[in-house]
Amino acid sequence: FFFSLPSAWDCCVCVLGIMADTKGRVPLVQCFGRKKNSIAVASCRRGKGLIKVNGIPIELVEPEALRFKVFEPVLLLGRQRFENVDIRCRVRGGGSTTQIFALRQAIARAIVAYNQKHVDEMSKREIKDALMAYDRTLLVSDPRRCEPKKFGGRGARARFQKSYR
Repeated sequence: FFFSLPSAWDCCVCVLGIMADTKGRVPLVQCFGRKKNSIAVASCRRGKGLIKVNGIPIELVEPEALRFKVFEPVLLLGRQRFENVDIRCRVRGGGSTTQIFALRQAIARAIVAYNQKHVDEMSKREIKDALMAYDRTLLVSDPRRCEPKKFGGRGARARFQKSYR
């Protein structure tokens, strides 16, 4: 009987300098963005430049008035940074405006994380500096949350009107 232990090269195939296992998996990074009650999860992997939100292209995101907010990371960094990656986003919770802001944060974080993990530290630093110079909320979450209602009034701070007679 001929028996040998599998080596590291038997289990992995090197493709363009990026390690991918024999099952055909490509490098993947998942990041999330949050705003109020909305949570967006973006998965970024090597691909052809596709960006989809809940299964539809990013060009068809509603509301149309806030569509450029989702495009901000792409417009800031240039389309060439997104040509070799596919980004698929899932977003849920909150209202339409907060979903848009959660999406833009998830996309920006995903491209930074992908460049750090699978490209190089220098390009990651350039991307991060460009995004931070434009708007800090592209990478950093807004910690503000809704304050709970208290008794004695109709809201968190408002009190019922006081009457003496």
